Amino acid sequence: MRALERLYDITALGDLLLQPGTLLMIAIGVFLLFLGIRKKYEPLLLVPIGFGVILANLPGAQMGIVEEEMVRFEDGRYMNLLEIAGEYGIMNYIYYMLIKTGLLPPIIFLGVGALTDFGPMLRNLRLSLFGAAAQLGIFTVFFAAIAVGFTPQEAGALGIIGGGDGPTAIYISIILAPHMLGPIAIAAYSYMALVPVIIPPVTRALCSDNELRINMKEMDKKYPSKREIKNMQAVKIAFPIVLGIVVAFFVPASVPLVGMLMFGNLVKEIGVATGRLSEAASGPIMNTATIFLGLAVGATMTSSTFLDIRTLGIIAGGLLAFAISVAGGILAVKVYNIFAVKKINPLIGATGLSAVPMASRVANEIALKYNSSNHLLQYCMASNISGVIGSAVAAGVLIAFLA
Repeated sequence: MRALERLYDITALGDLLLQPGTLLMIAIGVFLLFLGIRKKYEPLLLVPIGFGVILANLPGAQMGIVEEEMVRFEDGRYMNLLEIAGEYGIMNYIYYMLIKTGLLPPIIFLGVGALTDFGPMLRNLRLSLFGAAAQLGIFTVFFAAIAVGFTPQEAGALGIIGGGDGPTAIYISIILAPHMLGPIAIAAYSYMALVPVIIPPVTRALCSDNELRINMKEMDKKYPSKREIKNMQAVKIAFPIVLGIVVAFFVPASVPLVGMLMFGNLVKEIGVATGRLSEAASGPIMNTATIFLGLAVGATMTSSTFLDIRTLGIIAGGLLAFAISVAGGILAVKVYNIFAVKKINPLIGATGLSAVPMASRVANEIALKYNSSNHLLQYCMASNISGVIGSAVAAGVLIAFLA
């Protein structure tokens, strides 16, 4: 009997009975894996996050991220990384070394920059304005969250979900509301993955069939641009340098994100001379950062932190922010069309949030349903790419006011 008792003690069955919420969390992790594997919704992100949720909630595994108070002494000092690893395990080591320091989101922005072509935006600069309009959801939900009882810092972290950019949401959460990191990251990446589900109903609610049939190529032929960029390659090299400097002067708090985004794009556009840097940034470095980011963020989702009424508020608020951002871009286009001779398809405004390039693909597919020759992808990318910059700048503004 003593041997049987010993065998029972070394299993996790007792812990499972004491914490039945872990089964629900494991089910949530499996659901995220289902979305990533079966539905192909952002698999590079949802697969490591989902698996991290499972690891964090396996009874007795000690893979969940502990609260900050557990690694901080009364005098305000923190344990060193070796002490954290020895006391709370390898996942906490990864979290406090790579996530808590804010290292990985800028690294991912570096890779995003190396993968991004700013050409469509530079050729259609007026379309980039709708990327700014699509940040409406961030600030609308920010004020709404304060009104229902969230602190300004928590409201800022919640509102940034409306930017449709996972690394930005994680970065601002680390600085303003680290205790909300897990739910915010899950909400941000889940809604990014559900862009094909969110954009169509918002578009149908706000746009007429005639507006969705506006053919941008026909508009270009009818009203050709009077100014054309003669040396696009030189402009594409100068753009990240100039924009990085300008943003640094006006919103210095956004430099860790925008600066790395611009640097990644610069080494891509220079070409062969920095080809190895571009390949490293967009390949091994970004992939490694994504793995550790996903696992560590998923590991914050323990039953004790996630199964809370405020988590439901974060999920609902994030969806609201996302939908308002889509609506903000569409409404901005509709207002523009009232005064402009050269009309713009409102679907371009719908892509003003980040979620690159999925939002542009979804908008293009909707346009083709109304007009089989109406290919909007390159126009949508102009607004979509500017949305990445816009959400990073918005995050810098919130950090500057609230941190």
